[in-house]
Amino acid sequence: MNIVANWSYPTAVKMGRGRIKELADACKSLGMKKPLLITDRGLAPMAITQTALDVLEEAGLGRALFADVDPNPNEKNLEAGIKAYKDGGHDGVVAFGGGSGLDLGKCVAFMAGQTRPVWDFEDIGDWWTRANSDAIAPIVAVPTTAGTGSEVGRASVITNSVTHVKKIIFHPKFLPGVVICDPELTVGMPKMITAGTGMDAFAHCLEAYSSPFYHPMSQGIALEGMRLVKEFLPRAYHDGTDLEARTNMMSAAAMGAVAFQKGLGAIHALSHPIGAVYNTHHGMTNAVVMPPVLKFNRHVIEDKIERAAAYLGIAGGFDGFYDYVLALRAELHVPANLTAMGIANDRIDELSAMAIEDPSAGGNPVKMTLENTKKLFADCF
Repeated sequence: MNIVANWSYPTAVKMGRGRIKELADACKSLGMKKPLLITDRGLAPMAITQTALDVLEEAGLGRALFADVDPNPNEKNLEAGIKAYKDGGHDGVVAFGGGSGLDLGKCVAFMAGQTRPVWDFEDIGDWWTRANSDAIAPIVAVPTTAGTGSEVGRASVITNSVTHVKKIIFHPKFLPGVVICDPELTVGMPKMITAGTGMDAFAHCLEAYSSPFYHPMSQGIALEGMRLVKEFLPRAYHDGTDLEARTNMMSAAAMGAVAFQKGLGAIHALSHPIGAVYNTHHGMTNAVVMPPVLKFNRHVIEDKIERAAAYLGIAGGFDGFYDYVLALRAELHVPANLTAMGIANDRIDELSAMAIEDPSAGGNPVKMTLENTKKLFADCF
């Protein structure tokens, strides 16, 4: 079953196998004549990246690549990317890859024309209005994993290399003008990355759905996103060449990021500091802390989760849903807890202090305090 669709919500999304061939047209539609393709070091030499560069070159758009990007991109990567962008005389960015390549690519397009430091645009209040929005370069996003949904997001996560704190940099114009979701680009993902990114998409949907804020559109998208993950993540995990499963997981990833405009919660508030301090895989960390967070929020979200369980075809209400999450994690070989991930429990106080300051904490159904967050962290070991 070949799924092909064109969406303009929340932006123009070109979904379907082989659509990387439309990359040059997407760039031209946004007025680019000399795009810079930004990805991470691991992806740079791979065939899918070289194919994307071939498409650009054959269309007369040059062949420019920047790939000095860490798994958790920081302001040093950003400075290097801006320098490459300016030195090359580029007029737009192709953000290519998983969360790191997408986030850094979007941030280079945003920052190349700004005069203030990147930390001045953190997602606090109306700080985004400080930016010169006319100076933001156009962006085409090409995800090669199915997890973060950064291709349809209005923010980038940049780690401060000094403090090891992940900061969310926000501006409405971070939203790429065109997104190309070609499931063939995800076929080569290792099983662990398929599992981790897939669980990231599930965490986005689950937290958005559970968040107390009012956003019925996001609520509905989150619910269907969870269903797609339930149906297709095990298939994509066990057979990486299953293109129907890969396509649906790309949809679920984008849906998770659209949905979390409604809010995230403690899963992300815990996982951001762990990732920043220990450099763990973000989606896998989300999966590890998910069951303790479900228990932590249970008394507030039980009715909501019962409705979700019914929609997902899971018997037994909240307990059935909880058991399903445990079974899915086991099937995907997710570590049982943070100890199994190789993390010592000697920095709980520090991690808890970082967690309650994380922007995601505000969307948790139960108010996170230093005391209850310390206990929650302890339960994750």
